[in-house]
Amino acid sequence: MLHRIFIAINLSEKIKNKLNDFQLKHLDLPARWTKKENLHITLLFIGLATEEEIKTISKTIKEVSLKHSSFLLKFNEICYGPRKKMPPRMVWAIGEKSEEVSRLRKELKNSLVSNLKSFKPDNKAHSIHITLARINEWNFRKIEPEERPLIEEFISLDFKVNSIEIMESQLKKTGPEYTILESIQLQ
Repeated sequence: MLHRIFIAINLSEKIKNKLNDFQLKHLDLPARWTKKENLHITLLFIGLATEEEIKTISKTIKEVSLKHSSFLLKFNEICYGPRKKMPPRMVWAIGEKSEEVSRLRKELKNSLVSNLKSFKPDNKAHSIHITLARINEWNFRKIEPEERPLIEEFISLDFKVNSIEIMESQLKKTGPEYTILESIQLQ
């Protein structure tokens, strides 16, 4: 059986609640809002993997995590994204650049390429963000530009990252459901 796998940083309940409060202010936006329990930061999308490949992924992540300590992440803005794209594709919380995340992603990607033949990394630029909503572009275009909800909001959220998770995504009619397959502690 194949599983749809990604590697993520999960958020505390406190952070999820704060982000959910923002969502509740903008329910009129033509968008599918991310369920509170699904809020996370994606580090790497792996794609379809077998049970055996998941074992390899786990072993690889454990080896990489031994070289990384806990670190702090800061989020300072909620806005439409990606920037300069109109209509926007999503509403997201943007994090400050993090050398720790960059190094962790690079090592995870390189190690997975070496250890997992089926892994084909996407080489797009990565920005640290939390997807709060996916915009229905068709309905968004119908709104007069001056009537579109102003989403930009400055925030101050910071939290310590102590672990990374291997996640499974199951696509359902009601939206994706995410399950933590394994949580791996950083040093």
